[in-house]
Amino acid sequence: MIKKVLVGDEKYKVLIGKNEIIKDYLPDAVSKNNKILIISDTKIPNKYIELVSKSLSSSKSIDVHKIKSGESSKSFTNFQIILNKLAKKKYDRSDCIIALGGGVVGDLSGFVAASYMRGIDYIQIPTTLLAQVDSSVGGKTAINIESGKNLVGAFKNPKLVLISSALLKTLPEREFNAGIAEVIKYGLIYNKKIFNIFDKQYKLILKRNQRLIEELTHESVKTKAKIVTADEKELGIRAILNFGHTYGHAVEAKNNYKNILHGEAVAIGMRMASKMSMLEGHLSEGAYKKIINVFDALGFSKNTSGNYSDLKKFIMNDKKVKNGSINLILLKGIGLSFQTHKFNIENFKKSFS
Repeated sequence: MIKKVLVGDEKYKVLIGKNEIIKDYLPDAVSKNNKILIISDTKIPNKYIELVSKSLSSSKSIDVHKIKSGESSKSFTNFQIILNKLAKKKYDRSDCIIALGGGVVGDLSGFVAASYMRGIDYIQIPTTLLAQVDSSVGGKTAINIESGKNLVGAFKNPKLVLISSALLKTLPEREFNAGIAEVIKYGLIYNKKIFNIFDKQYKLILKRNQRLIEELTHESVKTKAKIVTADEKELGIRAILNFGHTYGHAVEAKNNYKNILHGEAVAIGMRMASKMSMLEGHLSEGAYKKIINVFDALGFSKNTSGNYSDLKKFIMNDKKVKNGSINLILLKGIGLSFQTHKFNIENFKKSFS
């Protein structure tokens, strides 16, 4: 059964199903596009690239561009290489990019699509749980620079998002678990139903029970769609989607975006942000312990990768810092979050331990 979610003012579709969703819906989505560039990475199985290619009409001109897997590929170098490839092959505004991969592929592809000829079509086919529930939905695109993560980018909505649960079958355990972090985030900031599913059925989730994964994916996409539609340019409520990210991005930057996945860093950040919520008196100790118990049960790292002094410079470079003030997303309860720049700095320092 295909599940559909509409996102944003443009009401673009996010379709959730199995592999047939690509064969059934992709051809019509690109019917008016002449040339197609599939952007993927070195870890994506060739059978997935073939699945997408064979779903397209034989009359289409299809190119494939692979980037090295990993956060370091969200770079100006790769951005320029792909732009030059499009130009040399004479792509124009009637053509389309298909992002087939995880969050790195989607972010880079979207920024290319937003920039080339001031905007061409692109379609997201996310292959990781994290990308399916988070980065493929909402229109944020970006690359990293030396000073920080996602500091250069644009808002660019995809033409369509196709989410196939079957693409997760070959996803390594570590990548799958990193995606779980973004799913549980929705349960903490807005949709308590998601958290309760984790609280009661985390063992089945870790075993990749398909029914539960599809339910969690649908609930996550619905939650993000509701938030994004209310605030597409991140001027208000959309900021709550950054829960754990101020800390998490600093952890990633300190590690030079190596040896730690985005979801793993966000999980560390959510531990810190939950503790900060309790220290500031917003979150009860009981709720805090319940959150930490679920994080422990899911196997998320307790290592904060440094104290306040180690991570401060990276936090101050975060794009969520405004006028020199750190903006935090904190919890008032499970499923209830808010944004603030007013907090006790000593509690903030303690939240890193």
